[in-house]
Amino acid sequence: MAKPEFTCEVRVQYLPEQSQPPEGPYAFAYTVVIRNTGAVTAQLVARHWAVTNGDGHREDVRGLAVVGQQPVLKPGEHFEYTSWTRIDTAHGAMRGTFYCMTEDAHAFEADVPEFALVYPGALH
Repeated sequence: MAKPEFTCEVRVQYLPEQSQPPEGPYAFAYTVVIRNTGAVTAQLVARHWAVTNGDGHREDVRGLAVVGQQPVLKPGEHFEYTSWTRIDTAHGAMRGTFYCMTEDAHAFEADVPEFALVYPGALH
């Protein structure tokens, strides 16, 4: 059986107009590119994000779809979307999992590697 596989990469941008340093919160946009690097068509169905602030407090965000969509990707295709999050410290991190399904109903997961959320003024 051909193996399903989605790979993910993320770009982060600090949102100064939505942030209130130094007390916080700090807002960040993140753009996710999801590529079907496997050999079968599959659909992204749901997501789970773990958002951790600089104090180690973790918030889990779960839900169906991404930005209201459940894209179906054929091998070689990609889907890109932008969303945002807020944390109450000047730095933190996010990582995630996308829950996916092949056309013949085989479930699999696509991990989103951890990425940093860093207020530019926090860098020395």
